[in-house]
Amino acid sequence: MQKEPERTTIKDTTANPAPLGLLGFGLTTVLLNFHNAGVFPLGSMILGMGLFCGGLAQVMAGLLEWKKGNTFGTTAFTLYGVFWLSLVALLVFPKLGWADGNTNAAMALYLFIWGFFTLVMFIGTLKLNRALQFVFASLTILFFLLALGDILQNDGIKRLAGIEGIICGFSAIYTALAQVLNEVYGKTILPLGPVK
Repeated sequence: MQKEPERTTIKDTTANPAPLGLLGFGLTTVLLNFHNAGVFPLGSMILGMGLFCGGLAQVMAGLLEWKKGNTFGTTAFTLYGVFWLSLVALLVFPKLGWADGNTNAAMALYLFIWGFFTLVMFIGTLKLNRALQFVFASLTILFFLLALGDILQNDGIKRLAGIEGIICGFSAIYTALAQVLNEVYGKTILPLGPVK
């Protein structure tokens, strides 16, 4: 009688990369939207955050989510990381003489396509917790408001988008820190809302 081969089970002991990605997104989003709200001009602080915190940290989180087998996390973090990298490129390349600047219509289309992507990702959050649903719903609204502000060349809409973006960014920061604290304490310190 032939013996069944032994099966080895490998336990995943790697850390949850979602807080890294959410903080990279949230911190950068808050700072950029203080600019959009008219608090201060666009400068190297926002561009640096966009490259490293919003861009690099989120791409890293996306690759770590891939290792965990999380398609949603991989797609979201990697693409939003690349969003930040591309946004910095759109702003810096014309200043360096590497490309022409974009028209308001081009920027509106850029922001609209990201809004569409985010809307579809929001549908995915309906199977996840309420905190993530809020992050993605508010991000969808943010992209569409920014696109509308660019196409209409309306500073009032852009300022409104900035205020809404600050709320969106802080919701991502809350979601990330809730995951960190809940894991550290082994219980719910900051609620994330029920999972459907």
